[in-house]
Amino acid sequence: MAEAKRRLIERAGGIPVSEAEAHHAHLAFVAIEGEARATRIATGLKRAGLLVNVADMPNLCDFTTPSICDRDPVLIAIGTGGASAGLAKHLRLRLELLLPRQLGRLASGLSDARDALRRRFPDGDARRQALDAALGEGGTLDPFDDGAIDKLPAFLEGAGSENRPETFEIRLSSHDPEELTLRQARLLGRADTIFHDDDVPAEILARARADAVRRPSGHRPTDPDDEPDGLTLILRSPKS
Repeated sequence: MAEAKRRLIERAGGIPVSEAEAHHAHLAFVAIEGEARATRIATGLKRAGLLVNVADMPNLCDFTTPSICDRDPVLIAIGTGGASAGLAKHLRLRLELLLPRQLGRLASGLSDARDALRRRFPDGDARRQALDAALGEGGTLDPFDDGAIDKLPAFLEGAGSENRPETFEIRLSSHDPEELTLRQARLLGRADTIFHDDDVPAEILARARADAVRRPSGHRPTDPDDEPDGLTLILRSPKS
């Protein structure tokens, strides 16, 4: 267990030192089976000003370490607050199967393409909308498509980058945001403009992007030509 912690620290760029050199450190990892001894050592390290993690003893931990899914530079950390390291590990293993190996290359490619994206889409809103459409499910740069990185050059040249206005109308099943369907949650997260009934609760509207425009349904344009650009969502309250 101690060796696993050492590898974790070295992988993150840290420098492991011995307990005798603890005055040089900021974090401490204790991997000892006996609770009494682990408690004594952890207490001493805390008194020395270190933040302490004690393996398999969450009540003694100042912090916990997540299970990490690495698609450098994309990192996904899964933590349970010390409740179950095994659960975090198996969630990470499932994600390892789902996330393409090329995901890191796609992220790096998008980073390198920032200037090209600004030239292609000088307007910030248009640029964000185009990327939302391309990175969305089934889009040109769908991150779950292992071949998305190969499509990036064509996307930057304009292929598949049209951003047609879209309008969706959904009716909520209840006022409880936890009862949103996956599709409804995705639409809320993507919407540029939301027209909503007056009694749609703020807790549901809060699931939308912070910069999404929110308007009461009565403010929706009557002329289709005046509809906003990007994705417009009509959000209806539950049927009585």
